[in-house]
Amino acid sequence: MFKISSILQILVFSSVWLACTGSKEEQVVNVYTHRHYEADNELYKKFTDETGIRVNVINANADELIQRLESEGANSPADVLIAVDGGRLNRAIDKGLLQPVISETLNRQVPEMFREPGGHWYAMTYRARIIVSSKDRVPAGEIKNYEDLSDPKWKGKILVRSSEHVYNQSLTASILLADGQEKTEAWARGLVANLARAPKGNDRDQVKAIAAGEGDVAIVNSYYIGLMLNSENEEEKKAANGITLIFPNQDNRGTHINISAAGVTKHAPNKDNAVKFLEFLSGKTAQGVFAGANYEYPVNPEVPFSPVLESWGTFKKDTASVARIGRSNEKAVLLMETAGWK
Repeated sequence: MFKISSILQILVFSSVWLACTGSKEEQVVNVYTHRHYEADNELYKKFTDETGIRVNVINANADELIQRLESEGANSPADVLIAVDGGRLNRAIDKGLLQPVISETLNRQVPEMFREPGGHWYAMTYRARIIVSSKDRVPAGEIKNYEDLSDPKWKGKILVRSSEHVYNQSLTASILLADGQEKTEAWARGLVANLARAPKGNDRDQVKAIAAGEGDVAIVNSYYIGLMLNSENEEEKKAANGITLIFPNQDNRGTHINISAAGVTKHAPNKDNAVKFLEFLSGKTAQGVFAGANYEYPVNPEVPFSPVLESWGTFKKDTASVARIGRSNEKAVLLMETAGWK
């Protein structure tokens, strides 16, 4: 359901959009995006400079954007939908809101595991869902797998954000695919039993809570650590320097990853421009910016990691299809509710 503030925000954006669309001859691409980073805005400007295609942007939560696309139907001005999770993009596919795209450039720049099999979406970046622990209070090597977090020895030590957030839903879906229903439910119950506090806040807040001594171990997305280490906020920087990064399950299936991806909308009025936009975002220039400014992992195999990412070393990735994980999202949500993960 839309929040009133979100509706007002979208109405304001819409009126600004309508006021500045320019002449019919002007080339544009209209983007609905869940991403909210300054680096993205810089890339949109660079795309315009290189192609002459102006990028019109509406920012909102992915669920709100999907609902908007549904209500607009064939009259939607949107050309591209960007979301930060495979589950949301698969939901858009199920609702008939995205169309398949065939592009040799995209297939070359985006490896198979990072694109929807039918071409409905292509990942631009990926993030690792890692475990972090206190350098002072957790000995090295004590935690190796996600499954370890349900061990009773961590009772009162675990920090995590709400189960309502898609990052945790996708992680749980990946464990469900690997371990099955019974073991995953037992894991989720064990995790809940070990929580230091009720789930709240974002990933940065979990790291700050470790620094404050509220808990010793947390589940976070890797790029938040990069942002915190390079933050102008000294509290964030200090908190990030006080933790150890753990890339789980290196001796078995690998660390769970999630994506930030884009798809062309079903009724895109500027489809050719939309495809060019996706090709640009998966190209070397844009991928380098994603890695360097936002500490996300580039999907384009020709683009090197940024120095911060390099300092963390390479890691084995869970090769389960992001699309398949997204398809298990609903089952994961029900399982988390059953386990009492608020």
